[in-house]
Parts: sequence; C-alpha cells; structure tokens
Amino acid sequence: MITELHTERLYLRKMKESDSSSLFTIWSDPDVTKFMNISSFTDENQAKDMINLLNELSQDNKAARFTIIELESNEIIGSCGYNSLDFENAKAEIGYDIARAFWGRGYATEAIYSLLDYAFTSLELNRIEAKVEPENVNSIKLLRKLNFIFEGTLRQSERSKGKFIDLTIYSKLRTD
Repeated sequence: MITELHTERLYLRKMKESDSSSLFTIWSDPDVTKFMNISSFTDENQAKDMINLLNELSQDNKAARFTIIELESNEIIGSCGYNSLDFENAKAEIGYDIARAFWGRGYATEAIYSLLDYAFTSLELNRIEAKVEPENVNSIKLLRKLNFIFEGTLRQSERSKGKFIDLTIYSKLRTD
C-alpha cells in the first residue's frame, strides 16, 4: 500500500512517532475529539501509542492512517485514512480529523477526495463508508459535498465515552 498522497495544498503520509507532539495537540482538543470514539488525550504518550497501533493495523492491511501536512506551512493539521479495510468485499471505512485552527478551509474535503481517488483507482475498492454521529453536522455536510449517499441510522451501534450512540452511515460507490 502507498505511504503518501499529494494534493494541491496537502501532503498525506504514513504516520510517524515523531508526529506525536502535533497530533497530541489536535487529539487533546475537546472540539476535535467531540465526535471521535476517543476521549481527549491528556498525555503525549497516548498519541505515540495511537500512532503505533494505527501503524500496526496498517502493516496487517486492516487499516491505513495518514498524517495531513499543509504544504504552505509544512504544519501537521490532522489525520485521515481508512479505519477498516476489507479487501475481500472491496470496501473500507474512512475517518478524518482536522485541527480546529484549520477548520473551514476545505482541507478535509481535499484530503478525503484524495483518499477516495486512491481507494477506487489503486486499491480497486468498490465501496467507501463513513459512520457519523447524527449531531456531527460539519462531517455530514462534507460527506454530502463529496456525493456520499445517506443509507440509514445504526441505532445504539457503538459505545463511545461510556454510552451507546447512534451512527448514521453514508457510502460512496466506485460507480457513483
């Protein structure tokens, strides 16, 4: 699997443990983690552990996560990737997070578009899914902008931060 992707304004590359300080800053922001299935980090070692876990899953072809770097500033602004890869069924679930200071600039759209292109052309996947909390309006707007189709609500589908939550599921097919 490829370890880097390029867009007009972004460089997406395999996560490195040296990214932990920047990613800790992002993942410790309650506004960023509000709709993530993690509590805000309180220690940089949590970021190191997360990076190592994600890289292990990547080595096993079960997931792939990229650090997002803004080219203009060379600053780490978030992460994105395939939370789960299912090559047998030619599908993946995507996830993404952007530092609050970079919200509203179209970076998530640009990064996800790059993931979609790579998934459909290079990985030859047929389906990309995104599971989103119904209250995560900005993420839903992003998915609609990228022509994902709302499929339904998964009631109390996941335990997050100690309680069961509903998730809405959106998908995009290679033929869409």
